[in-house]
Amino acid sequence: MGNRPYGIDPEMIREISAEIIDVASQGVQFGIVVGAGNIFRGFQASAQGMDRTSADHMGMVATVINCLAIQNIMEKMGAQVRVLSALEIKEVAEPYIQRKAMRHLEKGRIVIFASGTGNPYFTTDTAAVLRAVEIKADVVIKATKVDGVYDKDPAKFTDARMYQRISYTEVLSQYLKVMDSTAISMCRDNALPLIVFNLFKQGNIKRVVMGDPVGTLVEE
Repeated sequence: MGNRPYGIDPEMIREISAEIIDVASQGVQFGIVVGAGNIFRGFQASAQGMDRTSADHMGMVATVINCLAIQNIMEKMGAQVRVLSALEIKEVAEPYIQRKAMRHLEKGRIVIFASGTGNPYFTTDTAAVLRAVEIKADVVIKATKVDGVYDKDPAKFTDARMYQRISYTEVLSQYLKVMDSTAISMCRDNALPLIVFNLFKQGNIKRVVMGDPVGTLVEE
């Protein structure tokens, strides 16, 4: 969305894509999960009276739009990209199959996972962790608008303190808004490290992947 109030900002996608492609060219395998808050938020629609299942399915379809936009721009920049969708939309995306995703990654392609988990009542955060576990990822990196995990909302409290490292259990017990509790629990159960960092600081994606102390590391 960039600085726009709604929709897709191609220039923002190009900036982020350039960083991802640069790191991927060094042999790093990327699986990307994208939300759809720039187009439609199922949870908000549900709160306004829409059936939650229908609203969540609409949100899943909206993620496909974002995934196709990213794929299109990345391919124009020279990358090999595949979109795999948990909802079958065979005209525009391959169906998600774990072995197929693994094969694409082995061939050096960037894989974008669309449609969340394919099920209502699960967020794209949970989808990201689920896919990470399935493809045997080394780490989940959650790109956000803030520098990391704080003890309180930094947009509302000037004395908010950022954690350099925190455990899954502390995140859950303190009700920190990092990811939803299902996603955090799945990370903990599978000993999958999570790094939360600011996407909008240029070069952060590379710094995170290269092991620089960027953002907040969540692990047990």
